Amino acid sequence: MATEAWPIDASLKTKQSPWWLVLMGGVLSIIVGALLLTSPVKTVTSLAIALGIWWIVGGILSIVGMFFDHSAWFWKLIVGILGIVAGFLILRNPIAGAVALPSVILLLLGIQGLIGGILLLIMGFTGGGLGTIIMGALSTGLGAVLLLNWTNPAMIVSLVWVAGIFLIVGGAIQCVKAFIR
Repeated sequence: MATEAWPIDASLKTKQSPWWLVLMGGVLSIIVGALLLTSPVKTVTSLAIALGIWWIVGGILSIVGMFFDHSAWFWKLIVGILGIVAGFLILRNPIAGAVALPSVILLLLGIQGLIGGILLLIMGFTGGGLGTIIMGALSTGLGAVLLLNWTNPAMIVSLVWVAGIFLIVGGAIQCVKAFIR
């Protein structure tokens, strides 16, 4: 009688997306990445418009959901109103939204890098080791560079290019993963 070293419980199995859905996601990522590299202004403007519509719909759904689930109703109302206002501001001037969006992303990445780097430095000096200290220093430095240059046009263009490259590479990986399961 053979026994399995690691018995698999049916309840632990995760459902996977169908292969064609993963493939579609990969192809879409490659297309958006290519558009970001070949026509960045139009693509970022289109993404800003899509984000504005997303925020408006999300804001409306948040306010409507407040009537069905009364918990934290005040925050749902605030989030709904902010989503609707932000969405209309972007739709009213999509080019300003397209310029502001990468800048805000750079600002958030800078803050995240700085905070994450400081936390890694603390972990490194309290027993995390030299590797953690090095990663903390690099993350803190990168975060500081991003915070000091988040409105620099060259940084904004670089972010769009890097996003395009990441989307193409990630999309290619998704396409391969769709067939290797």
